[in-house]
Amino acid sequence: MGSIKEYFSSVGSGVKSLLTGMGVTGKEFVTPKITEQYPENRATLDISDRFRAELTLKYDAEGRHRCIACGICQMNCPNGTITLKTKMVELPDGKKKRKLDEYLYDLGSCTFCMLCVTTCPQDALEFSNDFEQAVFTRDKLVKKLNYRPEVPDPVPAPKPAPKPAAAKDNEAKKEN
Repeated sequence: MGSIKEYFSSVGSGVKSLLTGMGVTGKEFVTPKITEQYPENRATLDISDRFRAELTLKYDAEGRHRCIACGICQMNCPNGTITLKTKMVELPDGKKKRKLDEYLYDLGSCTFCMLCVTTCPQDALEFSNDFEQAVFTRDKLVKKLNYRPEVPDPVPAPKPAPKPAAAKDNEAKKEN
């Protein structure tokens, strides 16, 4: 007797679920439709600020990006969309530093998960909302993000040479 009761309760819940779905479909069927006149309305097209379309490097007013080539974005990318190529440069003080040579981004395989942006310690990455990325071949979807010419780092001013001990003694005598 219990199985017949379970059968009818499951049929009742199925009918209820069906009617709920049909209600949603019925409401959508009678709502007025809005047609976007794309591409004619490009100038007035409203795209959400949160829309993720393409990864970009942030540049400052002087044309420098913040990327220090640490590789965290490359390690956190779940499908290998980001490839960093680095080079070693010698600083004026004789130390060596790793710098970004090429930042390659494959838009065709990106899942837009934003792990690269959220884990970047230098806040060097962001997603633009430029959604027009149609191309005829997939190899054109691989983009070099550091496409601007590299601006040289400012050279620190040389420190004045320390005065010899004899000169310090002469200055001390003049003050007294």
